[in-house]
Formats: sequence, C-alpha cells, structure tokens
Amino acid sequence: MEPLRFDGRVAIVTGAGRGIGRAHALLLAERGARVVVNDLGSASSGDGSDAGPAEQVAAAIRAAGGDAVADGSDVASVDGAARLVGRALDSYGRVDILVNNAGIFSPAEFPALELSELRRYFDVHVGGSFNVTRECWPHLVRAGYGRIVMTTSHGILGSAPLIAYGTAKGGVFALARALAVTGKDLGILVNSVAPVAATRLAGGDDDGTSGQGVLDGSTPALVSPLVSLLCHESCPVSGETFLSGGRRHARLFVAETEGYVHPGADVTPEVVAEHWARIMDESAHYVPVDTTTWLDGNAARIAAGR
Repeated sequence: MEPLRFDGRVAIVTGAGRGIGRAHALLLAERGARVVVNDLGSASSGDGSDAGPAEQVAAAIRAAGGDAVADGSDVASVDGAARLVGRALDSYGRVDILVNNAGIFSPAEFPALELSELRRYFDVHVGGSFNVTRECWPHLVRAGYGRIVMTTSHGILGSAPLIAYGTAKGGVFALARALAVTGKDLGILVNSVAPVAATRLAGGDDDGTSGQGVLDGSTPALVSPLVSLLCHESCPVSGETFLSGGRRHARLFVAETEGYVHPGADVTPEVVAEHWARIMDESAHYVPVDTTTWLDGNAARIAAGR
C-alpha cells in the first residue's frame, strides 16, 4: 500500500520530550506532519520542570528536515492547555491531530496511597487529556476534521502497585469513549492506545529509547506505528482501544455476556445464585458500541424475557 503521509497536517503530542511521546512525535514528523512537541520536563513523579527534553526533540525533528516547535506548558492546568493550543495556532494556524500522552508514575499501594496523590494522577492523566482536547475541539469542529489518540493502560485491569495510575487511566479510557460518541457526526475520531514499552516510567532508561528495562525489547518506537494509523485520515475506527508494543497489536474491549433474565419480579439472591453459570458464560458475549446502544439492547433483552 502507499505510505501513510501527514503532509499539511499539524499534530500536538503531549509528553513528547521522552519515551513513547518522543517516538510518536518523531514518526509523525518523518511522515510530513508539523509537530508541536509538548513536555513539562518533569520527573516521573510529576515534580519539577525542564524545557530541555521538548526543545531537544523539536531540534532533532528540524535537523532531520522536519518542522517542529517545542512547548513546555503544563497540560494539567487549564491555562497551560490553552497556551499549548495557542502555540500550535500561532506557529501553524491549525490543529488536526492530538495525541494525549503526558503522564506521571510513582508506585503506591493501598491503603498507604493518599487521596491527594490519587487526585494528582487524575489532574495529569484525565485532566490533562480533557484540558487539551477541550481547547482543540472548537478548531476541529470548524474544520470538520480531527484525529485524537488518548493514552490509557492495562493498569485499568487491576494491579496493586498501580491503583492511582490504573484508576486515572480508566478515566482516560471512559473519556475517550464519550468523546468518540460526541465527535461521531463532526468528523472527529477518538481512539485509545494502551502502550507496552520500556520507558523510564516502566523501568527503562531515562530517555526511554533503548527498550531495556522490565519490558526488554519493547522500544517506544514499536508503539508509534499503530498510533500514527489512528492519527491518519484513513483511520478506520473511533471509540476503540488497542494494545501496542513489543511488535504486538491487539484490540482491547469491554464486553458483556448475554446473562440471565428472570421471567418475573420475584428475583432473590437464590435466583441469582441458581443462574450464576449463565450470568458468567462468555460464549455469547457482545461488545456494546456506546451507552445508548447498550440501553436499547438491554431493554430489548428484558422485554424478550431472555
């Protein structure tokens, strides 16, 4: 097939100073996109700031013949998100693509985890994704076109050290699903990626380029091809979530079993227990596309007495 190109497109990539975000920015620029490289330059925990990482990635893109500008705004702040999108508009006059990749990570197990720490994860992962998307949205609506990729995680499946991280990433997953429905008739496609890569957040080296760490061989660059496809005008889906990393790509989805519908209103705990096997049976599961479709299907199943 013909190479997927992004000539004439403008992309914002958050958290692009290192690791996975850096790889996304480099590949999009290599394929012709003009890229706004955003990174606060904080530590993995989210503390501090440093303009260096974003500047270095933007400089590397320019040195390779591409077009990029750096931005050090804090996307967890409403004002920071506005400055970032303003930087894109001032530099290139438009926004077509947004990759929300910025995040923090510092393991903390329950119940030692403080509520303030949980809130900080939400501020960066959910709040940051929300803030930048909200600033971009009116411009995408006017253009009748947009591609947005959120960064979620398999941490949403449950892990003791990832309670704050996984909970926040679950919020990102839900945000992307809702925005996909919102953008359905506006030309705006929204998808999510759960990356697998040896970055500094996952035990790799500081810049996250070697692929060495707890996930040896999974370089950040192996995540970016799928993300680039989701950023392209030919993207075939919206509202979906994918695994990408270590040369493997797969769909990750929420499914529901057919379950059991009791014929009368005399439902008791014993009735539920008696039909537990049917409730748990995955053989006839289905994947609801959105909440409205699920509501309609659920009502139909109850009405049919199934």
